[in-house]
Amino acid sequence: MRDLAHRLIAYEAGGGKPTESMESSTLRVYEKLRQSLGEFVGVAGFQSLASRALTLAKPEAPSLSAARVDLDGTLQGVGKIETQIDMDKDRPSDGEIILIARLLGLLRIFLGEALTLSLLRNSWPGEIFDDRNSENGR
Repeated sequence: MRDLAHRLIAYEAGGGKPTESMESSTLRVYEKLRQSLGEFVGVAGFQSLASRALTLAKPEAPSLSAARVDLDGTLQGVGKIETQIDMDKDRPSDGEIILIARLLGLLRIFLGEALTLSLLRNSWPGEIFDDRNSENGR
């Protein structure tokens, strides 16, 4: 799941225009997941999954200690604001990758791999998912 999380974040970092959003690539991935999955499982369902993912990620990533998931599912305390001057700020931390990986892992557990990938394909192009060997068995 970490590989998939890293690929999604890298895709957002490479595809986003600096003036398009002030969110980090990790927050763009999270928000796409929130929008897509919120339609499927509802706001409360997504908030519950995201809160659990954050709880699972915190012991592995102390950098997430200030992070929280609001009642509407939005993520606070994660990601760095990017500027046109310093694009290096958009590099995800290990904690951010772990958080997205934990969220994807929970989705795979509760929805199954096929449905999870189907939902992800609605938000990202299929090229990201071509190499599925790295996700099998994790």
